[in-house]
Amino acid sequence: MKARRNKKQVPSFRKLLKTSKVKLENKLKNKQFKQQSTLKKYRKEQRKLRQAVKDAVSKKPIPLEDPKEKRPGKRIEREEEEEEEALPLDMMDEDDLQLMKDLGQRASFLTRDLSSSEPVHARKRKHEHVIDKYEKIPRTLQTAPEKELIHLLPIKDKSGIIPQTREKPVIDSNQDEEDQEEMEPEEEIIEEPIKELTLEEHLIERKKKLQEKKMRIAALASAILSDPESNIKKLKELRSMLMEQDPDVAVTVRKLVIVSLMELFKDITPSYKIRPLTEAEKSTKIRKETQKLREFEEGLVSQYKFYLENLEQIVKDWKQRKLKKSNVVSLKAYKGLAEVAVKSLCELLVALPHFNFHNNIIVLIVPLMNDMSKLVSEMCCEAVKKLFKQDKLGQASLGVIKVISGFVKGRNYEVRPEMLKTFLCLRIKEVEVKKDTEDINKQKKFMTFKEKRKTLSRMQRKWKKAEEKLERELREAEASESTEKKLKLHTETLNIVFVTYFRILKKAQRSPLLPAVLEGLAKFAHLINVEFFDDLLVVLHSLIESGDLSYQESLHCVQTAFHVLSGQGDVLNIDPMKFYTHLYKTLFKLHAGATNEGVEIVLQCLDVMLTKRRKQVSQQRALAFIKRLCTLALHVLPNSSIGILATNRILMHTFPKTDLLLDNESQGSGVFLPELDEPEYCNAQNTALWELHALRRHYHPIVQRFAAHLIAGAPSEGSEALKPELSRRSPAELFEAYSMAAMTFNPPVESSNSKRKDKVLQGDSFLSEEISQLIKRHCSEVATQSPLDFTKYLETSVRSWHTSSKPSESLE
Repeated sequence: MKARRNKKQVPSFRKLLKTSKVKLENKLKNKQFKQQSTLKKYRKEQRKLRQAVKDAVSKKPIPLEDPKEKRPGKRIEREEEEEEEALPLDMMDEDDLQLMKDLGQRASFLTRDLSSSEPVHARKRKHEHVIDKYEKIPRTLQTAPEKELIHLLPIKDKSGIIPQTREKPVIDSNQDEEDQEEMEPEEEIIEEPIKELTLEEHLIERKKKLQEKKMRIAALASAILSDPESNIKKLKELRSMLMEQDPDVAVTVRKLVIVSLMELFKDITPSYKIRPLTEAEKSTKIRKETQKLREFEEGLVSQYKFYLENLEQIVKDWKQRKLKKSNVVSLKAYKGLAEVAVKSLCELLVALPHFNFHNNIIVLIVPLMNDMSKLVSEMCCEAVKKLFKQDKLGQASLGVIKVISGFVKGRNYEVRPEMLKTFLCLRIKEVEVKKDTEDINKQKKFMTFKEKRKTLSRMQRKWKKAEEKLERELREAEASESTEKKLKLHTETLNIVFVTYFRILKKAQRSPLLPAVLEGLAKFAHLINVEFFDDLLVVLHSLIESGDLSYQESLHCVQTAFHVLSGQGDVLNIDPMKFYTHLYKTLFKLHAGATNEGVEIVLQCLDVMLTKRRKQVSQQRALAFIKRLCTLALHVLPNSSIGILATNRILMHTFPKTDLLLDNESQGSGVFLPELDEPEYCNAQNTALWELHALRRHYHPIVQRFAAHLIAGAPSEGSEALKPELSRRSPAELFEAYSMAAMTFNPPVESSNSKRKDKVLQGDSFLSEEISQLIKRHCSEVATQSPLDFTKYLETSVRSWHTSSKPSESLE
């Protein structure tokens, strides 16, 4: 008979490995459970032994004569020697003594409840009557304890005042000794009256507690920084301090923990995004180092997530004015906590744009940019600006722009203008988006074999092949992000920005967001598609003609229009004469006071309108603007005058024939009409720049220097030429450099006295040389004389007195 073949398949090695791993885990769990149960049983037996010994020692016969005496509630611990002294054996009955000896011979003596005199194996005797059992139990007379009453506030009814009382809860005396030992310190704390501290003592105590918490935070943070992979679990311990319950130091400790965790995450976070492991990766056997790294990454991500949730909850509680049940932190303190939480979120937004949950931080930060609190709003806007400035690739910027655009649309464009002003910090260069992506980043096509054979020799083909191989290797080894990916992100970002701008121009023209929109269009207008130029210019002109805009907003419209035409709009045959006319007409509306509103925008507009479009500007238009700008320089502050005169200097260099304004002779027919709003027809060629002579006597030295320079014809060499620090700066830079916002002279006024201030003039300096020499000679003579003899002068005075008194005596 053939042996029966085993049909069971042999398991694979991987399955055996997996099965053995599960079995080992189960065995380990069973072993641990068995050890715990054995230890638990051992503890229980030991507790019973201790209880039995103490019960046997502390048993004291209660006399029947005095039944009113209360039995002591707590067990009295005495040593064996004291009990023998209190109850000698000769005072016991013979029956009791024999019973004690019999019980001592049995092993179950100590493990049995001695409150009953039931034999050890009494339960096995089923035939014994229940009444006999009950009769064998010794009688003890226990009096019911008197109930203690707690008097409550009375209730007033129609019938009168009804007193209210409540029974005091009685503590069970049959609890285990361990429970009693745990409860005793609590009872003592409750019974002791709370010590009232003075204000000084309270502050000292608070300072001591705070110092202990600081040391604890510093110790945990140092341990995590020293070895993050081994001590990652201490992050949880540090994060648990965010729930500090001591009302004296709760707010301060929570703030310190928030900032400490933020700095820790900035330091220990890797420079890559941590993704969750797949099931296949989890089941694969790996080395210990890799397993340790995985545990560190999982712990870091989970603790970072919980930390961000805590910060979000703090901000939500502050926004909803929600007070926690613990009542540890007051509503006033929530604001300070929330500000620290927002500050930490802003720091993480800027420092960790590559790490996990960055989009969640963006969703938290963007609504806070429009917060009622000015401090919170400024913090969030500054963080977003910083992120835009340092984002080279554009991935993080795109995420923020998407959320901001959706938020602005959802709020129906009723948001702070600062939100849209952050768009001005986007790192999008003109070269990267000016042309199509395909034109910029065309892949270099290698020559085919047929082309090489036609055009190249054998040696050239060999060199070409080696060169192409090297180029391929360089492309593969290039670590930086591809230009194609960057351009794609920048294009998508700009599309969202322009969609937001155009929506506001179309639907919310009277919104306070309009200046920010116009400023943004002025910066990015050269990147707009040519198809939208005509429509955009029509919209801008209609906004100016509507009269609803402020002067500064209208200047932004002019600036935007010329930025559009200076970029890709050069190919269009558009003459924006209406924008020239508007600026020429409104130049005298500039603020001449300390605010200087609009001067910088005007200087930028003049640069785009006249200097950069020199080929499209006529001589009559340039003459009219130069004349009006010189007149304007008489009315504004010194720094504005310097910027305007610097613009005139550039215009005189750009349009050389405008030097006829420095001559008194008229050119052509007509009279200059300064009140006319059309620069082409005001006959500016028939006037002169007499304003420069008035500005030459200006109190500001730089204004004087510029006026004298322009009167001389703005030469680049010679005595009337400007110094390099003045000639090489743009008008806008000079306007900022000589600003008087600090309420001081800029540059400071030189003192008229060339001598040093600390040099004090002596009295001799006011005398002539002859008198001073004479004084010195007499002083030296007095110093060399012998000491004066006062007695000699006294004798002569006495004699003269006697001689004068004698004639009077004779007369008598």
